[in-house]
Amino acid sequence: MSAAKGAGSPAGTAAAVLAALVERGATVAAAESLTGGLVAAELTAAPGASRSVRGSVTAYATEVKCDVLGVDAGLLAERGAVDPDVAGQMARGVRKVLGADWGIATTGVAGPDEQDGKPVGTVFVAVAGPGGAAAVDELSLNGGRTKIRAESVQAVLELLLSELTENAGAKDTEHNGGN
Repeated sequence: MSAAKGAGSPAGTAAAVLAALVERGATVAAAESLTGGLVAAELTAAPGASRSVRGSVTAYATEVKCDVLGVDAGLLAERGAVDPDVAGQMARGVRKVLGADWGIATTGVAGPDEQDGKPVGTVFVAVAGPGGAAAVDELSLNGGRTKIRAESVQAVLELLLSELTENAGAKDTEHNGGN
């Protein structure tokens, strides 16, 4: 379990993510629940975003996670939407649906009430890359709804940047989608 690193601003992290994607000739798509489009807004606010950002799906309702992103209905029924496996499936699903090299996802509880038995501040962020595996971080955030959502944006961008830079030596062999 980790907390949002807080190193840098979302704008700075988004710019670094986009630079890393452009350098690799790669694309990204976002699947968002609790952040409601804030990740996509942060990415597309950076100049040159159109070279790497494929789009986003705001899957706020549970059935959208299933029907659009392909999250397993049984998993959602059993564990609810605030779950690490759901986050991973969201990231893989948006990658496939929007034909991106990288998929990122956010799901969690921004408040004011708990959800699926999870307390406010429980958040899962995920990144799925060309290899198909998903990296998922669990966050336990404090503060109000606005702060939790902002820290979730920062956390998913940092996770993607980490995945991109840790794999910088490996050359992607797959672009614009696949599974």
